[in-house]
Amino acid sequence: MEPSIISPYKERVVMASSVAGATGWYKGKVKAVPSGDSVVIVAMTNKPGPPPEKTITLASLIAPRLARRGGVDEPFAWDSREFLRKLCIGKEVSFHVDYTVPSIGREFGSVFIGRDNVAKLVVAAGWAKVREQGQQKGEASPDIAELLNLEEQAKQEGLGRWSKVPGAAEASVRDLPPSAIGDPSNLDAMGLLAANKGRPMQGIVEQVRDGSTVRVYLLPEFQFVQVFVAGIQSPSMGRRPAPEPVIEAEVPDEANGNASTEPRGPLTSAQRVAASTPSPNEGADPFAAEAKYFTEIRTLNREVRIVLEGVDKFSNLIGSVYYPDGESAKDLALELVENGLGKYVEWSANMMEEDAKRKLKTAELQAKKTRLRIWTNYIPPATNSKAIHNQNFTGKVVEIVSGDCVIVADDAVEFGSPSAERRVNLSSIRCPRIGNPRRDEKPAPYAREAKEFLRTRILGKQVNVQMEYSRKVGMTDAPTAAAGSTDSRVMDFGSIFLVSPVKAEGDDIPVQATTASQPAGVNVAELVVGRGFGTVIRHRDFEERSNHYDALLAAETRAIAGKKGIHSAKDPPVMHVTDLIAAPSKKSKDFLPSLHRAGRIPAVVEYVFSGHRFKVLLPKQTCSIALSLSGVRCPARNEPYSEEAIALMRRKIMQRDVEILVENVDKTGTFIGSLWESKHNVAVALLEAGLAKLQNSFGNDRIIEFHLLEKAEQVAKKQKLKIWENYVEGEEVSNGAAAVAAESKQKEVLKVVVTEVLGGGMLYVQTVGDQKLAPIQQQLAALNIQEAPVIGAFNPKKGDMVLAQFSADGSWNRAMIVNGPRGAVESLTDKFEVFYIDYGNQEVVTYKQLRPVDASVSAAPGLAQLCNLAYIKVPGLEDDFGEEAAEYLSELTLSSSKEFRAKIEERDASGGKVKGQGTGPIISVTLVAVDAEISVNAAMLQDGLARLEKRRRWGSKDKQLAFENLEKFQEEARTGRRGMWRYGDIESDDEDAPPLRKAAGGRR
Repeated sequence: MEPSIISPYKERVVMASSVAGATGWYKGKVKAVPSGDSVVIVAMTNKPGPPPEKTITLASLIAPRLARRGGVDEPFAWDSREFLRKLCIGKEVSFHVDYTVPSIGREFGSVFIGRDNVAKLVVAAGWAKVREQGQQKGEASPDIAELLNLEEQAKQEGLGRWSKVPGAAEASVRDLPPSAIGDPSNLDAMGLLAANKGRPMQGIVEQVRDGSTVRVYLLPEFQFVQVFVAGIQSPSMGRRPAPEPVIEAEVPDEANGNASTEPRGPLTSAQRVAASTPSPNEGADPFAAEAKYFTEIRTLNREVRIVLEGVDKFSNLIGSVYYPDGESAKDLALELVENGLGKYVEWSANMMEEDAKRKLKTAELQAKKTRLRIWTNYIPPATNSKAIHNQNFTGKVVEIVSGDCVIVADDAVEFGSPSAERRVNLSSIRCPRIGNPRRDEKPAPYAREAKEFLRTRILGKQVNVQMEYSRKVGMTDAPTAAAGSTDSRVMDFGSIFLVSPVKAEGDDIPVQATTASQPAGVNVAELVVGRGFGTVIRHRDFEERSNHYDALLAAETRAIAGKKGIHSAKDPPVMHVTDLIAAPSKKSKDFLPSLHRAGRIPAVVEYVFSGHRFKVLLPKQTCSIALSLSGVRCPARNEPYSEEAIALMRRKIMQRDVEILVENVDKTGTFIGSLWESKHNVAVALLEAGLAKLQNSFGNDRIIEFHLLEKAEQVAKKQKLKIWENYVEGEEVSNGAAAVAAESKQKEVLKVVVTEVLGGGMLYVQTVGDQKLAPIQQQLAALNIQEAPVIGAFNPKKGDMVLAQFSADGSWNRAMIVNGPRGAVESLTDKFEVFYIDYGNQEVVTYKQLRPVDASVSAAPGLAQLCNLAYIKVPGLEDDFGEEAAEYLSELTLSSSKEFRAKIEERDASGGKVKGQGTGPIISVTLVAVDAEISVNAAMLQDGLARLEKRRRWGSKDKQLAFENLEKFQEEARTGRRGMWRYGDIESDDEDAPPLRKAAGGRR
């Protein structure tokens, strides 16, 4: 230890130098107080590693002895130690060695806190007695005379151990439980945990075994317990070396002498631990001694707060330790991890609160990044997984994909939204692959059983979902994917808990209590593994895993011991199912008579193709069929409300036990019939929700429960739900009056806004209130787009979906590449022609204005619908009056964000293409502004910028009526010589001939 002469004590040093064995003065800090007359002092140095230390017994003092194993305290022993502990612990002191006794390996000296002699303070308070003279000359304190006077004064006043109160001596002896005077393993750990879990307990640390293990007296019962710090593990101290005889402690040369003293008996076990000079243990890990000293200097003989978190399988107590630091308390586990002296341990961290776990993980990550102490040689491994934070949600299970993958409808997301359903893969488990019939892959053994097990347990149930991590995997579901690989996808993993579990025979998983880290209910993954339908993934150290990994391992152990499922020696069950959907239609027709005879058939809905068409499994018949609801039709794909109809059926009947009644089979092999779930006709639910229409072209008497279906449709019409939102009962509408939608009962009317005018009467519209629009806008707004794309990593080609920055306002929108440079991108200024699929406009942007688009954003179809004005022919931009017509149409529709009502007259399902702006169905509409007296179609005719199509005699009555209404507007333009009629009649009877301009001039 570095000597440091203290100037105020020069006189005292000179006096002490005449005494045999006296040494110089030193400074240090009190690390421990083993008894009422001894302290452990460590040097104050900046050198790395634990500093040297000395155990100093106060010269000429004898304090009452604390109990050793199997014994009892001397009277006032605990109070004596507590007085000295509170006086000295953690304080800076000055000391010198007055004399040494080699036979017992002790050094006796004087200790000062500032100018106060600690020995005098102890004697004056009555907590130690003074020994006048040792066996050898010089074995006495230089202040012996003053100490004797102070002792006499304490006796007269009845202070401390000299108390004159009757029974005080007996009352001062601690009533120690067996664990306090024996081995801590005698403690009833489970009982202690049950009585105090989560409740702060006061204690005093008596011993530090290593950086993350302490032995503590729990107050006020003095239970002596060993506590492993929860959530972490410090480097191991290894095995203790073989016991050696106590030798003389190293002291400066001038202190060596022949002094001796009266023997005082052996030290207690706690005193020996604290007093012995540290020696390296055998096989100690790097930084083990430093971690131990870190804990000692903060907690040894300090008052701490212990929060018991749990008990391991060896009945060891696991707890959080908080030590005082000024006015606040610090978490020992977090401090050790932050200083690179402890590593995060998941099995014990799982007993802690989620917030505490997250702090430990974050601290360890930071220590690894800075390569601090135990992480000096740490090399971050490549990983394809990352943690997911703050994405927990509640919802209802709507589909079981496989034994380890389910789809949950998020309660917080609006019904019908593309993001309303979330695919959740169960964390840290793997079930047999279900196979892919399209690739002719058969299910692995127990794959069907695992899926059916989940279907019967959790389908349709309310669950809590705790998202934990995501992982990039190959498209072949390989466990890893190369970094930067394009043939990969990201899968999200989490734990699912049943809110109201229904336990069945063989389900031995206990219902968990609600905590911050685990919601109430049964862990579904644990349930699957416990029944032998899945195995636990053996993660590498750096990989993310389930927060309940240990519970999964325990469940797997039980399943193996019970030889359940895939762990059974029995042959797996085999089920052969005939798929009539993939078979020729003739085979379906051959099955029809037997299905007719069966009447109502129990079935399971395996897939929802559309709102009214499903894939259905018939277990008794061991076949799968396609079933279409009789007399009901939902909107087709890409039509408004088609996705809502599918979503409704998925939530109501997907993978549910149902009954079907087959009536017929069509030419494609699809069976026609009715379907009941819980004795309710699902067609009624579709009609009541306004997501389907009755189709009774073959007669009402052929539709089962037609009266219920008709009543349901009437209710939806009256409430103007979904597809009936613009329904006007009994109102006739023409193209010339303020009426809006002709034949509302037969033709669909949409509320729209016009987003782009192309010319030739072609335009793009968006449906007002389209529920797909808001989620897409929210997803785009949430994107944080900053850096330019890296050339070579992103090479968009014609037809690819991207994000493009619109030049007018700088917003990012979904777009399709229409044209671009040939070959690879070479510069950020390379030009690309893009089509904005949600608005219908088109422009040329640079490569710098493009970004790749996530599949979740691009999955929804474009919201821009291509339309033309029904019954009229508008000149194209290259024709005479074409530019005028386009300008006029733009003024009518784009001058303000007004709403229009578009009555759909016809649909061109064959698709069309306009200037490279994409293909798709074109609908012919009659477009009417909400506050207008005539339709846009009629206004174009009235201004002479369009003409009627050629009228055909065999057209429907509706079309003939529409032509009659529009003819008067064309006649008004003709007689008024407006627009293309300015110079007389045009060849209106020739549909292929463009309008001719008689002379130069006209509107430009």
